[in-house]
Amino acid sequence: MAIVLALLCAAQFMVVLDVSVVNVALPSIQDALDVDPRGLAWVGNAYALTFGGLLLLGGRLADLYGHRRVFATGLAVFTAASLAGGLADTSGLLIAARAGQGVGAAILAPATLTVLTSAHPEGPRRTRAIAVWTAVSLAGGTAGNLIGGALTQYLSWRSILLINVPIGLACLAAVRRIPAGPGRSGDRLDVLGALTATGGLAALAYGVSGSPAAVAAGCVMLGVFVLVEARFAAVPLIPYALVRARAIWLGNVAMLLAGACLNPMWYFLTLSMQDVLGYGPLVTGLAFLPHTLLTMLVGLRVTPWLMRRAGDRVLIAAGALIGAAGFLWQSRIAPGGHYVTAILGPAVLISLGGGLLNTPLTVTVTSGVTPENAGAASGLMNTAKQAGGALGLAALVALTAGPGGGDPAGLAEGYGRAFVLIAAMLAGVAALAVALPDRRDRTPATADKPAGQEHAR
Repeated sequence: MAIVLALLCAAQFMVVLDVSVVNVALPSIQDALDVDPRGLAWVGNAYALTFGGLLLLGGRLADLYGHRRVFATGLAVFTAASLAGGLADTSGLLIAARAGQGVGAAILAPATLTVLTSAHPEGPRRTRAIAVWTAVSLAGGTAGNLIGGALTQYLSWRSILLINVPIGLACLAAVRRIPAGPGRSGDRLDVLGALTATGGLAALAYGVSGSPAAVAAGCVMLGVFVLVEARFAAVPLIPYALVRARAIWLGNVAMLLAGACLNPMWYFLTLSMQDVLGYGPLVTGLAFLPHTLLTMLVGLRVTPWLMRRAGDRVLIAAGALIGAAGFLWQSRIAPGGHYVTAILGPAVLISLGGGLLNTPLTVTVTSGVTPENAGAASGLMNTAKQAGGALGLAALVALTAGPGGGDPAGLAEGYGRAFVLIAAMLAGVAALAVALPDRRDRTPATADKPAGQEHAR
């Protein structure tokens, strides 16, 4: 089981790494491929939107076609797209390859969590496994900046994508370790639901950057998605049993809002360090090292211990408020700022907050789910996180691209506004957490309900 967990975490690390690994390389990509600022945001958003939009479909694939088969398919698509992106010579090809990576990630990421939750019963064992998986996910996001900075400085921005190829091939060689898992291949796949969900999210993300027509089109497509799921889908991407469970739907709203905060922060922190403080790619990557180490320490050691002693909603709310304080501090960044006060101090609060809220929130939205809906629950959780990140980034770029100018002081003002807005959204996460059902870790013998029944009420 330890080998399987290591393989799942390696795949998840690679998927999450590619959310942030391009951030430090953005200035180099902009220079090499002559990308305008709005197009530059789509180097990240093309990945995040296809990833987030197709996660519902990817999660359902694991339920219908078996865990091992879906895991291997997603891994192969992700690896091939990474190779294409590393060889791209125009911004259009790079953005298309990033979208392809997102497709592979949308298949792969829910499969990792589905295998994990299927293999571990609810209780402390599952919490420990999810804590490792979550810590690796968070570390992938933070380590992406360090790895991306080193590779960009000493090799090329292309290497940040090409590095996935040997890792992907190594994971494919070990894929037989993954349990085959149940499958219901006779059921029809809800392709229309997947297309309307992805199209709706993409249109919304494009629209919030300045196109009301796209916003309207996105709302229409998401309305069609809801209609398809409620009336026409034989096997809905979001089963009704998940929709009616308060912990799941409310928890995923909180997850979406948290994703809109914690995912875009890498974009703004990277640009702040390079444009305001004048750091190079490698120094920028190294400056993110405390984020990585603190997040892993809190997520692996502190949070599971606290989850046996305090309710999940208390930890989620506390983590969100601590993170909000960190972002308010981060908003004060200015040219000439010292690393300790400009980056390290806020990093302590941001990492402590993120480490505290992510594991209990993930456990909340995956608890009490029957085995046949485990993939759907994983897909829904990942969709909320990634769609929140894509929509949050597009909205924050649009809202902070106003006055200020292109000099370091003007850029610091714009980035500071983004951090203030992120802090406000985290305060919203804390408010939502108060309405979540109270839950804390128990051993299987003392659990009130077996898996699949806890949220049936």
